Amino acid sequence: MLVKLVNKSGAICKFFIMRHGDAALDAASDSVRPLTSCGCDESRLMANWLKGQKVDIERVLVSPFLRAEQTLDVVGDCMNLPAQVDVLPELTPCGDVGLVSAYLHALANEEIESVLVISHLPLVGYLVSELCPGETPPMFTTSAIANVTLDKSGKGTFNWQMSPCNLKMAKAI
Repeated sequence: MLVKLVNKSGAICKFFIMRHGDAALDAASDSVRPLTSCGCDESRLMANWLKGQKVDIERVLVSPFLRAEQTLDVVGDCMNLPAQVDVLPELTPCGDVGLVSAYLHALANEEIESVLVISHLPLVGYLVSELCPGETPPMFTTSAIANVTLDKSGKGTFNWQMSPCNLKMAKAI
């Protein structure tokens, strides 16, 4: 008999779904738009905040678009991330959210406990909704991160969303 170990919260996997940082609008094509300096700064802010939450990322999935890969580079400079990164064409703006969700469920079944996903609008919002049926797709500002946990039945729960603006406002109070 196979018994799956579940952490104290009952979750078998935590997903940290991040939208890339602010990107330049002027580029030869959408796929090669680079991060702006603001995009780098806000991604760094979010990565340091996530690090402060004592998050241990076991797997990273990223879009092949330049701005997503640059966001990953910034996050990787701030946090300890695994060397292996899965670059998935399904994580582009018009990617197949059903395939991404199935991939995340497969990782959960492999007993991966935490996954960082770096992607784009509208996919990031649709992914939260796909993992958490009945949940309205949340809006993501650039560099925002949402947390979804899967329970042992595969049901997702949307726990929180944090953005650079939220962090800046909290600091001002």
